[in-house]
Amino acid sequence: MATIRLLVADDHEVIRRGVRSLLGTQPGWEVSGEAATGREAVEKAKQLKPDLVVLDITMPELDGLEATRQILEAVPKTKVLILTMHESEQVMSEVLKAGALGYVLKSDAADNLVPAVKALIHGKPFFTSSVSKMMLKGYLKHSTRSIEDSSSEKQLSSRERLIVQLLVEGKKNKEIATALSISIRTAESHRANIMRKLGLHSIVELVRYAINNKMIES
Repeated sequence: MATIRLLVADDHEVIRRGVRSLLGTQPGWEVSGEAATGREAVEKAKQLKPDLVVLDITMPELDGLEATRQILEAVPKTKVLILTMHESEQVMSEVLKAGALGYVLKSDAADNLVPAVKALIHGKPFFTSSVSKMMLKGYLKHSTRSIEDSSSEKQLSSRERLIVQLLVEGKKNKEIATALSISIRTAESHRANIMRKLGLHSIVELVRYAINNKMIES
């Protein structure tokens, strides 16, 4: 199995050291570089081409959001996981719009950082539980207006829209089945129908669709 190469970017050395220590102990993972500024993170991402970048939002020279955009433009196969102290719907929305598929609060890093990296490496989004709750709140707040404004969303049933939310939160078919008291096969069928109706082919595309159609927003 190929080694998973990681880049850690944070302007605080103690945070970088802690993240490196936490991730470096995982079998098959290697922290191949560190960066103390947003611009350095972009340059090192170009040089090292890591599988994943753990990136803070508040960075000198170049903020984490712009660094995320530049990293994904330069190294499209690299995943970006935001590790931050900021907890707000607006910040979360901007992070997703920038292209990052993971959002973990520093206060939750001990429990969530390793699972988050594992999820993103496998192409699945990951959000700290409190962020997931904010996403759900934002979705419920704006879902009625969004459904009226989007012809493609009109094709989705209320249950399918709920399943979209669960999928965007990174839930698996088994977890969706449990949450909705349905069989795994039914959950799989709903997921396939949603993808077909929306013309999408991956969870990454579904996350972006949900953002672009304001199913998730601040």
